Amino acid sequence: MKLTCIAVDDEKLALDLLVDNIAQVPFLELVGTARNALEVLKLLQEKSVDLLFLDIQMPGLTGMQLAASLKGKTKVIFLTAFEQYALESYTVNAIDYLLKPVPFDRFLEACMKALEAFNTNKTAPAQEDARYLFVNVEYNIVKIAVDDVLLIEGYKDYVKIHLQSSKRPVITRMSMKHLEEKLEPFAFLRVHKSYIVSLSRVESIHKSFVKIGEHEIPVSEHYKELLMEKVNSRNIL
Repeated sequence: MKLTCIAVDDEKLALDLLVDNIAQVPFLELVGTARNALEVLKLLQEKSVDLLFLDIQMPGLTGMQLAASLKGKTKVIFLTAFEQYALESYTVNAIDYLLKPVPFDRFLEACMKALEAFNTNKTAPAQEDARYLFVNVEYNIVKIAVDDVLLIEGYKDYVKIHLQSSKRPVITRMSMKHLEEKLEPFAFLRVHKSYIVSLSRVESIHKSFVKIGEHEIPVSEHYKELLMEKVNSRNIL
């Protein structure tokens, strides 16, 4: 699934950076750029657009006023140097609110939120798109099939995603909590503060660990009861 988008910022350097970021996300298709709200409205009359990356403080009509006028017909991600509009952004149902300068991992997170928002309304054949994760690896975007994931190992601000198809894990800067939320619709469970496992890959459960292939993953007391509930409900054993 591709999301068509427009990049909007009245500052050329900021707009150029935004365009570069969009180019790195494989499910985004940039169909235009604009320096003010009137240019955006003209583009919206000419093109089908799913998503606006929108600055707030612009000459004439502000980004917030523009978003309000669209009445949710086009999804919006705000990018601004000012914190004070964050609460107001909820009134126009913005996907996300990013503060400049925006780190690329934070930008990617907002894009994934947009993709998820569109996935909730997609037709059944398009649901395969939801079975993939897009993660940032050394300034590249890597697509990972959810069914290929064995387990996730957390280490400070990074996670290691262990795959069935590769002996080398994918390492990306992301919190365990954020990844846990991404995997919530699928059969994954956190069994330790540093580990999330694919329940369908669990081969055996022991007193203090579960086994997946060559991996012995510790299970903390906090998660043990939930693990057994999930296993029994899914008939994993």
